[in-house]
Amino acid sequence: MGLGNPGPRYARTRHNVGWLVVDALAERWGVRDWQKKYDARFALDRTRNAILVEPQSYMNLSGRPAQGLATFYKVPPPRILVVVDDLDLPFGKLRMRADGSSGGHNGLKSLIEVFGMNFPRLRVGIGRSHEDGAIDHVLGDFSADEERELPALIDRCVRGVELWMNEGVTAAMNVVNGNGGTG
Repeated sequence: MGLGNPGPRYARTRHNVGWLVVDALAERWGVRDWQKKYDARFALDRTRNAILVEPQSYMNLSGRPAQGLATFYKVPPPRILVVVDDLDLPFGKLRMRADGSSGGHNGLKSLIEVFGMNFPRLRVGIGRSHEDGAIDHVLGDFSADEERELPALIDRCVRGVELWMNEGVTAAMNVVNGNGGTG
């Protein structure tokens, strides 16, 4: 599940990096049959036994759409990997955790309200701006330098998600957090 905000205004903003990762997974896997239910855009990949999800509520309200799909498809929280931007990590740094707090991220707070803290997350560093305030930075478009680095960053995220799916959270954490070729 990638977190983001709906609408063209937010499409290429730092806050939507979760959606960019989900879109990249869909492209890599050849998934094209997107559906809408519970205020979420989602696609099933039966080959990988996976559901790609982009809640269509605003970031701060991601919990309810996520809960609706998780309940409908009977997916327990430990099997829901959430990909989310992180202002407190330098741009390009990845951090995967098996569970934990929101760290002040409102999208994660919304998910914690419905699932508790027991779901894995992949935080994607977007860094802080020295010129812009936090909200302007998060909701701002990627800089030219960031845009150049974005494809490689998204690819590292995709590989981290696939590693989590195939080998579990501990193996994925060891690679993603240790910069062992993925992070």
